[in-house]
Amino acid sequence: MREWLVAATEYAVLGIDAIALFVIVIGTVQAFWSSLQGMISGISGHRRREIWLRYARWLIGGLTFQLAADILETAIAADWQSVARLGAIAVIRTFLNYFLEKDMVEGREIQKASEHELVDPDEAKPARPA
Repeated sequence: MREWLVAATEYAVLGIDAIALFVIVIGTVQAFWSSLQGMISGISGHRRREIWLRYARWLIGGLTFQLAADILETAIAADWQSVARLGAIAVIRTFLNYFLEKDMVEGREIQKASEHELVDPDEAKPARPA
């Protein structure tokens, strides 16, 4: 029974890692393509933040899948050295995820602040630049 569970877990880890790879590659291609289009057409700071925030969401998704695979992998680790290695990787990925999410929140706040600066709240029309 244990051999069957180990084999199933290994396949699940492989599948989840493949999903993480797919998510990160798709996000990277999308961010690259958007950035390339922006460089050609002249990109604004607002649009650049929008591209970064979208890319950050893809990366967070990929990191989350990788962390899930790490958690499953610890269940079948053969020795404490493997568990320690997987634990260290999980901690690093968790910190990356945390700081990436923190950057996303700050980016959203900057984006909202810049949107509010462009809109006159009394007239609900774009304000004239000074």
